[in-house]
Amino acid sequence: QVELVESGGGSVQAGGSLRLSCTASKNNDGATCKGWFRQAPGKEREMVATAYTGGRSTFYLGSVKGRFDISQDNAKNALYLQMNDLKSEDTAIYYCAAELLACPSDPDTYDYWGQGTRVTVSS
Repeated sequence: QVELVESGGGSVQAGGSLRLSCTASKNNDGATCKGWFRQAPGKEREMVATAYTGGRSTFYLGSVKGRFDISQDNAKNALYLQMNDLKSEDTAIYYCAAELLACPSDPDTYDYWGQGTRVTVSS
């Protein structure tokens, strides 16, 4: 079992930046893919950004391309999401997730989840 813990959420004005962090409870957790998902009130959870743990490829939701950047520090067992030029529509709870086999966009396939961190963007 792998525990994921997110941090870094908060409230920011439109145009501002936040950096989310996710730390896994153990090294060599076997995850092939780690990523960030979000869920806004009344909406389904959606993929924001994912990355193969080997660093081969990254994937982004179209609306965040060029504004968000996913990165990882395997030595620290950490995953990050740098969010720039935030918009009110980015307001959501952001979750870190890990998947053992691949990097799908469907959140239902992910094996491990953090508890979420809230991001609020005011216009």
